[in-house]
Amino acid sequence: MKSFGYAAHSATTPLVPFDYEHREPGPKDVHIAIDFCGICHSDIHQARNEWGNAMYPMVPGHEIVGTVKAVGAGVTKFKVGDTAAIGCMVDSCRICPSCKDGEEQYCDNQATVFTYNSKDKQGNLTFGGYGDNIVADESFVLKVPSNLDPAAAAPLLCAGITTYSPLKHWAAGPGKKVGVVGLGGLGHMALKFSHAFGAHTVQFTTSANKVEDAKKLGADEVILTKEAGWAAKHAGTFDLIIDCVSADHDVNSYLSLLKRNGVLCTVGVPEDPIKIAAFSILGRRTFTGSMIGGIAETQEMLDFCSQHNIVSDIEMTTYAKLDEAWDRVVKGDVKYRFVLDAKTLKA
Repeated sequence: MKSFGYAAHSATTPLVPFDYEHREPGPKDVHIAIDFCGICHSDIHQARNEWGNAMYPMVPGHEIVGTVKAVGAGVTKFKVGDTAAIGCMVDSCRICPSCKDGEEQYCDNQATVFTYNSKDKQGNLTFGGYGDNIVADESFVLKVPSNLDPAAAAPLLCAGITTYSPLKHWAAGPGKKVGVVGLGGLGHMALKFSHAFGAHTVQFTTSANKVEDAKKLGADEVILTKEAGWAAKHAGTFDLIIDCVSADHDVNSYLSLLKRNGVLCTVGVPEDPIKIAAFSILGRRTFTGSMIGGIAETQEMLDFCSQHNIVSDIEMTTYAKLDEAWDRVVKGDVKYRFVLDAKTLKA
């Protein structure tokens, strides 16, 4: 199927217009005309080969919302005209324990097929949401509730589920004290979800100009981590901390804030290895990480967002301003997620 979008052809060159092919829809496939695609920092990491796994040409994008244009004869969940979404993965082995448990992102056979910069079961390179259309098996396509703004819902497919999943897993809710480190694309979603779960939610930030934003987004408290002695008064008081920072930073100060049996979960991906001091975890504190969620949990998250009127705070942008948007993402100069408008994609 003829497709058009923007692709990276090397780690050092900008994205450029690109003609490519998606497979023709099969019996269980859904063909989606892309309306919106969020810009995730991981798009930049992968296109610039900062994680060392780049395959070119690369059409990034895994926060996709669009309109169903066609469905295969065996499709039962979608019909033409539906608003549908695709997140970070489009297939998995489907038979291992993790896949059977609905945790396809942790496929035990390492057979998760990611939406872009991955190879499908036929060995073909996958292409993502910085384009005009996409084809995927209905088992990996999600329903977008009608009351959610489709553009603002797009980042839920990565930033949303990446923060919802650990908050749900570690039972954020009433009676729990939850911290969120960093107020960016991931952090602002973690803050919204923790507040909606009913936890006492504390935002950590280095920026005084984000204090009021954090309060508006649901923070019960905001802690400025550039102030001297900021950690001492909060030591041993947190049940869970979600660390959303991808830049290098000292996590040991945050580990000291955990109660006995408390958990610090990182969802950011710093470039250099994270250094943990042994004494930071001797209080039976847990340092762990989390990826996205499985397909069932991602749909659960979208439905939760529908019930609580949660979407991402976004800035719309165009393909003509793609380089500028990427530069601003790297600088942290966006509140809080860029979304590409497919109407600005011109063949």
